[in-house]
Amino acid sequence: MKALSIRQPWAWLIVHGWKDVENRSWHTKHRGRFLVHAAQGMTRAEYQDAVMFVASFGPTDLLVDFAPFEELQRGGIVGSVELVDSVDTSESPWYMGEKAFLLVDPKPLPFVPLKGRLNFFEVPDELVTP
Repeated sequence: MKALSIRQPWAWLIVHGWKDVENRSWHTKHRGRFLVHAAQGMTRAEYQDAVMFVASFGPTDLLVDFAPFEELQRGGIVGSVELVDSVDTSESPWYMGEKAFLLVDPKPLPFVPLKGRLNFFEVPDELVTP
């Protein structure tokens, strides 16, 4: 199954149903479910920037539920989501890139440690079944 590395806390926001787009500088022809891989890297400053961004528009319940820095799993598979389109613009408040992958039906999964890669990459089926 295909996977895509996404930095935390954005990966958490996707698999928990808050973030409905993934911003990229490129389009993809891939459609369908893919695994969300939480990248290893995340600084406290990046985490704080994400919290401030959410606070600027997000619902109060998201700020209450937002995972603490220490609890965000990194360096492995954290969930899956369905990619339904790759677009040049979006009305989503999460849109801030050149392009966006539109996402639906997120599902958190038990953490599976795995090294990430650039772009979409293949994960052996026996490692994760979404």
